[in-house]
Amino acid sequence: MATADRPTPKVLGYWLSSEEQPATRLVDLAVDAERAGFTRAMISDHYHPWVRHQGQSSFVWSVLGAIAHATEGLHVATGVSAPIHRLHPAVLAQAAATTAALFGNRFSLGLGAGERLNEDVTGARWPSAGERREMLEEAIGIIRRLWTGDVVNHRGQHFQVRNARLFTLPAAPPDILVAGGGRRTVDLAGRLGDGLISVVPDERVVEMFEASGGHGKRRIGQLKVCYAATADEARRTALDWWPVGALKGGPLAELARPEDFEAVTQMATEDHVAEAIVCGPETADHLQAIRAYFAAGYDEVYVHQVGPDQRSFFDFYRLEVLPELADGFGG
Repeated sequence: MATADRPTPKVLGYWLSSEEQPATRLVDLAVDAERAGFTRAMISDHYHPWVRHQGQSSFVWSVLGAIAHATEGLHVATGVSAPIHRLHPAVLAQAAATTAALFGNRFSLGLGAGERLNEDVTGARWPSAGERREMLEEAIGIIRRLWTGDVVNHRGQHFQVRNARLFTLPAAPPDILVAGGGRRTVDLAGRLGDGLISVVPDERVVEMFEASGGHGKRRIGQLKVCYAATADEARRTALDWWPVGALKGGPLAELARPEDFEAVTQMATEDHVAEAIVCGPETADHLQAIRAYFAAGYDEVYVHQVGPDQRSFFDFYRLEVLPELADGFGG
């Protein structure tokens, strides 16, 4: 294990899916998560849902303001925002600073290189993966400079900032968490981020993060599950609501419309989706998937319950899963 010598408390968090839940429901679910015993949450930042059946995609920064006032101790992060076309780094810096001021010390900014699904709406040319990494690196520098409260002027390879200064700032800048799984993005996260977000429990990713400067920084995993009364019901729900679970790699970043995702997933089966999503009511299956992240060196795992039935999920995790993981957990 990459981090066997680190006695860091483990954290189980809840994933707020902006693509599946209306804005008001997201606020209610954040409250429900806190009541169920979750101390942290992450919320997706999308312009479109992955497929039209999911049906939602609210402006996350409005939702975050409501969550800040509806919750008491829940720490929330974006999972993730992309400083590419839709959100200029100067605007994203202001949005995150205001949100952090509302939350106090309960907010982190998750950043990534983005998906065309959310960025294509501006009509700008879709950059290559390498260009987007360059943009992400440049954006992190701009955001951190703006969070000092200084006047920032910047003329870079991808962005320009003129006479920008943030007047509403939190008492301390929030963590910047960088999403990635490939070597170059993980290296960027280790060098410039305060943490890494990944979707696979791969200890090699943690080792790369360590080697690039990530020692002592946060390691976050996202886990998709679909709890239901039976495994068959869970598998049907997972395919219905999250067919993109059958996809890996390139299409997730390159397709432009929900209709495009529907086209490439029309042949997906329950078996395909169940390979990526823990389906069913067996406590052991959920625990095994969570512990796989911890065994690989991750400190935080955020669980995304696919589908509309969040109430049963909260009851199940409150009664069956969280108590089994209580030893060694932190806030």
